[in-house]
Formats: sequence, C-alpha cells, structure tokens
Amino acid sequence: MYVSESRGSKPAVTAPAARGPLPGRSAVSATVFALGAVSLITDVSSEMVTAVLPLYLVTGLGLSPLGFGLLDGVYNGFSALVRLIGGHLADRGGRHKPVAALGYGLSALCKPLLLAVHTLPLIGAVLAADRTGKGLRTAPRDALISLASPPQTRGRAFGVHRAMDTTGALLGPLVAFLILRRAAEGYDAVFTVSFCVAALGVVVLLLFVPSRSPELAPPRPSELPGQPPAAAAERPSLRAALALLGRRELRGLTLCALALGLATVSDSFVYLLLQRRLGVPDRWFALLPLGTAGAFLLLAVPLGRWADREGRWRVFVGGHLALLAAYGLLLSHLRAGVLPYLVLALHGTFYAATDGVLMAAAAGSVPAALRSSGLALVQTGQAAARFVCSIAFGAAWTAWGDRSALSGAAVALALSVLLSLRLRPGAEPAAPAGDAGGPGSAGGTGEGDADG
Repeated sequence: MYVSESRGSKPAVTAPAARGPLPGRSAVSATVFALGAVSLITDVSSEMVTAVLPLYLVTGLGLSPLGFGLLDGVYNGFSALVRLIGGHLADRGGRHKPVAALGYGLSALCKPLLLAVHTLPLIGAVLAADRTGKGLRTAPRDALISLASPPQTRGRAFGVHRAMDTTGALLGPLVAFLILRRAAEGYDAVFTVSFCVAALGVVVLLLFVPSRSPELAPPRPSELPGQPPAAAAERPSLRAALALLGRRELRGLTLCALALGLATVSDSFVYLLLQRRLGVPDRWFALLPLGTAGAFLLLAVPLGRWADREGRWRVFVGGHLALLAAYGLLLSHLRAGVLPYLVLALHGTFYAATDGVLMAAAAGSVPAALRSSGLALVQTGQAAARFVCSIAFGAAWTAWGDRSALSGAAVALALSVLLSLRLRPGAEPAAPAGDAGGPGSAGGTGEGDADG
C-alpha cells in the first residue's frame, strides 16, 4: 500500500512498482503482504498468551468468573480508550508507520511483565498497557491496508491480511501447547518466548513496511461517492475525526458495530464454556483456539472476495448469524464428539465474515486524510461494547451460572442482528465495469458499502 520512496526519488519511476500488486497476486499490494507478515509474527506472540491466560488466571491464580470477566474486559476493551488517539496521531502528517510501531513495541514489552505480577490489580495494569499498544496500532495498520488497495477489492485485501494474521493465531496456541508440555515452568516459558517473538515482529515492521505513502495525498473526488470535493481536503484534527459521525453511512456502521459488540461473548469465555461442557483436560485447553483460527484462515480470503462481489453488509450480518448458531450449539444438549468442531468452525466463520469486512466497508465512508481516525471511530465503538459485554457476562456467570449467562447473550445477539438489519447503513452499488481488481472483483461493492 505505501510506497517506499525517498524524498529525492522520482515518483514516476518508483511509485508504480511499490504501489502495484505483487506478480500473480491480483489487487493485493506488497505493503499488505508486509503488514500481514508483521501481524502473523505478532499474533504468534499474542495468541501464545491468550491461549493460556484463561487457565492461568482461573486455575493457576484462582480468579472467579467475575474477576476473570473484569480482566478479560480490560484485555479486549481497554484499547477502545486509545484508538481515537492512535488514529488521530497517525493521520497528522501521515505517521501511520511510527504510531503502529509504537503500539507493537508497547505490547511486546508487556509480555515479560506478566512474569512479575501475580495480583489482580497488577495483572490488570499490565493487560491494560498491552491493550493500549493494540489500540495505538490497529487503526494506523488498517488505514495502511485500505490506502494501499483499490476500493473495489478492499474486502480481498483485508481478507489476505486477516488470513496471514490468523496463521499466527493458529501457530501461537500450538507453540504454547508444546512449551507447556516440555517446560518445567510452563507459564513463565510461554511469556518469555512470547516476548521474543513480539520483538521480532517489531523489527520486521521497521525494516519492511515503507514509511511514506503517496496515497496520503487528498483523494480524488471519485473515491468518495456522494461527497463534495471539499471533503477530500479535510485536515486531520480530533474535531474533524468526530465530525465524521455526521456521515450517515459511518454513523450507521458505528451504531451497528456497537450494538452487536454488546452481545459478542469473548473468545476466552467461549473456550471456557467448551471446556466445561466437554470436560477438556487442562493440558489440551491451549489447543481450542486452533479450531477458530483454522476456520478463520480458510475463510478470510473467500469471504472477503464474496463481500466485494455480493455486498459487505450481507456478509457482516451473516457472520453474526454464524456466531448465534455457535451460541445455540453451546446451549443445546448435544454432547457428540462433533460439538467442539462445529462450535469452533462457526466461531472462526464469524471472525472471517466480520473482522476485515468491517474495515473494508468503513474505509469507503472516510476520506484518506482521516482514514485512521475514521476506522478508529468504528473500532472504538466495537471494542467498548465488547468491554461491557465481558464484564456483564462474567457477572451473570457468577450470579446465575454459565448457561443462563449464555442464554442472555444469545437473546441480546438476536435482537442486535434484527436492529442492524433495520438500520442497514449504506447502499451497496456494484463496481463499474472498468474498475481494477482482476478476476473475481467485477461487481464488487462501492465505497459506501457497509463493512462488518
């Protein structure tokens, strides 16, 4: 997406080579693959910790479901407080790479700190710092991906990135499982190796992701359907970022992401519920995320391309229906050996149909100069809602039991899907016949598409 180009170089010579897709990889730029590699490495690190953290906190430290819900809410939702700041800093002067590097570096430094803390407040502080890093880097990274990709194929570009990211999510729990089996001090070893891998991801980002992007010039009016040319010249500021909610499509996306996030039970609770239903031994717990990651990996690119062709909003809502089906299976009396495979496959389908698709749709409602800030608005609403859901679900589990808590979440998700179908932000026009994107991209949705 971004072109590695020195100030003295000639754009006519360097820009096309850097900005164009890799040979044989239609409509996906080299920058997307570089960022995918960074995310792959970083996810190996983060998912090593995520895979063992629920068991470490609940079994090792003896936290109650409410205590774990508080920490899980911090882990998944604290980044909502800093996403807007990260997006704003990245937009000012086009500093997407430095802000992303700061976020990745902060998260890496938090991994070894988990070795030194053993109380709820200190663990919460470390997890909050780790999520601050995630909050800082997510919007700049997604902005880099969207700015590197043609509007009609952004779903595919995000799908490629999420597939590479999920490869790391697939490898992380496996590495954690092997370490736990071989190391005497299993948790300490997991946290140490996680730090080393995270540091490698920062190095790859600094060396292989270009720093400057010609795409940060004011976008052509044609890139923003229905928007006047003056919108393209919007200057980055916090006021301008918040003013983006005045755009009907972006406001609708943010409201839908918030409503659905309030009923999205965190991954850790899904895995704990599966373990309780099936009596999975502790030593196998770290492998449960592999099912989610495997389905996500297989479906991210196909669903991204499908979203470009058939409409991002349809795919986004369909992903939440897959999550609702997973809740239903967990609530059912089915105890066959196929249950974990079905639940984890649906869980992975949910992520493949919503994660990158949401960003691809939101990018079409935001000018390039405010791309990070606009994406951060949607991410903030979603992350804040999931923060509330984690705390509420943990409290409900503690008060009424896991089954009642999940039943409430399923009802809330069904109502949120109905609300989102009623709001349905944005139309999804077909792409002009001449749009670039290679085979399979014709008919992709325009910039106003809703993204899940």
